[in-house]
Amino acid sequence: MKTVFSYLKPYWLIIVTSLVFIMMELSVELVQPFLLQKLIDDGIAAGNNELVIELCLGMVAIAIVGFGAGIINIFFADHLGQSVGKELRDQMYEKVQQAELQDIQRFGTSTLLTRLTNDVNQIQLTLVMFFRFMIRAPFLIIGGTVMAFVVNARIALILLIVIPILLIFLRFIMKRSIRYFGTVQRSVDKVNHVMRENLVGLRLIRIFVREQHEQKRFEQTSNKLRQNMLKAFRYTELSVPLLTLVMNIAILAILYIGGMQQQTNVGDIVAIINYATRITGALSVVGMLITFYARAKASSTRIADILELETPEDDGDTTSDTFRGKIDLEQVTYRYPNGTVPVIEDFTMEINSGERVAILGETGSGKSTLLHLMIGLYEPDKGQVLADDTPLQNLDSKSFRRQVGFVSQDVQLFSGTIRENVAWGVPDASEEAIVRAAKDAQIYDTISKLPDKLDTRLGQNGINLSGGQKQRLTIARALLLKPSLLLLDDSTSALDLQTERKLLEALKRYECTTVLVTQKLSTAMQCDRILIVEEGKRTSYGTADELLEQSELFRAIQASQAQREATS
Repeated sequence: MKTVFSYLKPYWLIIVTSLVFIMMELSVELVQPFLLQKLIDDGIAAGNNELVIELCLGMVAIAIVGFGAGIINIFFADHLGQSVGKELRDQMYEKVQQAELQDIQRFGTSTLLTRLTNDVNQIQLTLVMFFRFMIRAPFLIIGGTVMAFVVNARIALILLIVIPILLIFLRFIMKRSIRYFGTVQRSVDKVNHVMRENLVGLRLIRIFVREQHEQKRFEQTSNKLRQNMLKAFRYTELSVPLLTLVMNIAILAILYIGGMQQQTNVGDIVAIINYATRITGALSVVGMLITFYARAKASSTRIADILELETPEDDGDTTSDTFRGKIDLEQVTYRYPNGTVPVIEDFTMEINSGERVAILGETGSGKSTLLHLMIGLYEPDKGQVLADDTPLQNLDSKSFRRQVGFVSQDVQLFSGTIRENVAWGVPDASEEAIVRAAKDAQIYDTISKLPDKLDTRLGQNGINLSGGQKQRLTIARALLLKPSLLLLDDSTSALDLQTERKLLEALKRYECTTVLVTQKLSTAMQCDRILIVEEGKRTSYGTADELLEQSELFRAIQASQAQREATS
């Protein structure tokens, strides 16, 4: 919780002001039973009607003061909780944007969403409850006990015996609850993960008729959450009934002892019972807040995991506004976080400015990782990557990446219009430039047939487009940048041969260095050089003619595709 409490410092004035109103509200609660005792013994019992009227008016007046103080305190508590929640969300989002990509991928999308929403909401709610009730509760317990002794010390001894026992019990509950609520939050992650997979893959689930299987999988995950929640609440749910039972026994003891002592005034007994009831309420609030604290403690740990992520060291001060597109990898080795086997191992290659290079290899051979290394999304464990003979770590990453067009294997489109998606990297792009990029990406004919053309709105991740249309739209987005380096990660897999041929021909006009991962030999043959990757290692690199002589794998790929074409 230290991470969370550090966010309270800017709001010290609100906290101090809130404490003042809490004390006002608390004073009213402590004075009311005392005045009630005076009203009964010195007013009603003594037949002093004038004192009765004065005390009644006084009690009404201070009750109004307490009500006003409570309303103001609620406002401050809500303001504090919402403000800290916003700060946490903003800081977490900024950290996600700045941290190393492999560190973020280690969490997973569902977990990050849960931490940014559910966990932050838990902190907000706990802060509101803390400043509304938790600060008040211990003062009310102590103050109520002291005032009970002021009224009648002998009877108040019962409270002095009962309260420490209940506090020990509450401490036991808190220690147990904190352990279980960490498991609860992890279960929430799993439920969100399964739900997200099902929502994203809904079409696939229906095609393969896997509705019952996925329903069962979700029910199992949801049931696990239910079981963990029951374990977590098993102790906290016992606290309030047990507190009430023990305090009711204490009240009966107060009535019995007060009745046995004939000199005890009725007002004393009523006042002490009133204090006992208020103390019981405060202890019940503490029991309830233990649940909030336990969940907030688990959430704060999960939030701290993100806030404490290391951010990359400051970018180099070398700007790259005239990047020519030359890329070199020198003995690069890279492992995924917590991985033992290198994904890329002792990898060396050079790509000249304006050159077109195809990368071929089996699934999982490290092709996509190579592209991520080329633009600094991943940092090598050994070796270095150079852009125009300058190490990437010495370059200003933003100025470098503004000159790089990247089309990922996983198509990513945003909710909005086609225009907004194409111009996402260049928001102030002209209509002419957007149309030119769309035409070169072979998507403009499709766009022009839509009712709203470029202003057609897309569903989530372009759900109202086909796979090939989405690929071409993301290629148009990259081309609008007029990049010096264009990276295509299997980004033409959904295109037919004719459309792909037109696209590759259009790319020549950009005179940029192009690196494309592909499974199509016909595509690779149109490139200047071809790189063969096996298990993260460079096995062959050269022109198509050179590879036919040097690479057994390349010859096997060519023979396989030739046979496939002959039988199709």
